[in-house]
Amino acid sequence: MAGEPQSDCLFCKIVSGEVPATIVRETETTVAFRDINPQAPTHVLVIPRVHYPDAASLAAGAPDVAADLLREAGEVAAQEKTDATGYRIVLNTGEGAGQTVFHTHAHVLGGRGLTWPPG
Repeated sequence: MAGEPQSDCLFCKIVSGEVPATIVRETETTVAFRDINPQAPTHVLVIPRVHYPDAASLAAGAPDVAADLLREAGEVAAQEKTDATGYRIVLNTGEGAGQTVFHTHAHVLGGRGLTWPPG
């Protein structure tokens, strides 16, 4: 059920503390942690504490949490000092777009020049 923790979800396990992560920020609604396979000098994932499989379902089911997710992505960029030089927020949806964990997550990427299109 959307919003409820899923026992087979890696990110739900990070939220619960069952799986360790290098957490850089936490709020009442979000958790931000370093990506284990960084694609840029700054690569932090921001996830909602509630489980929704992708950004569209999060926006439809919990729009306030979707807003928190984006706000926290900006806070992460500021904390990581990439806000002045530029950063990217990426929300992949579906396997064809590269989503591998089906719990909404925003990638905050920065710390080097980022080309466009990304791939």
